[in-house]
Amino acid sequence: MAEKQFLTKKGYDERVALLENLKVVRRKEVAQKLKEAREQGDLSENAEYDAAKDEQRDIEAQIAELEEILKNAEIIQDEAGGKKSNKVKMESVVKLHDVEYDEDIEYVIVGSSEADSLNNKISNESPLGAALIGKKVGDTVKVEAPVGEIEYKIIEVKN
Repeated sequence: MAEKQFLTKKGYDERVALLENLKVVRRKEVAQKLKEAREQGDLSENAEYDAAKDEQRDIEAQIAELEEILKNAEIIQDEAGGKKSNKVKMESVVKLHDVEYDEDIEYVIVGSSEADSLNNKISNESPLGAALIGKKVGDTVKVEAPVGEIEYKIIEVKN
């Protein structure tokens, strides 16, 4: 049995839209490229044909991956039932103060398949994400990292 994929509602909707685009738009584009490359004749030395086949393979792999994620998706609901809460939960934007380096950083808590460290989106399953869930402004969390223990103070929570 495949592992559950925890997604925010927004993350789920984005993946559904991407899957639809891949199936409807991108497949047709690649099919057209393959048709045009075939019309050029000899396929054994046709770089356009090879590139289109590679692109087709990549799109089909991406479609299969998205279908698997969506098939096993569980949308994380806001436990506060829509009421404003000052506790950290899924989709919270959390502003932290790194005590050791005396600097502030902001993260969004998302499901594991939505995590993107370059855009400060951390998984609820990551050490920091798991430590933050359920905490509120003023709380301090300590997270074990490869460089040792890191201490953060929660400055702000936007839900």
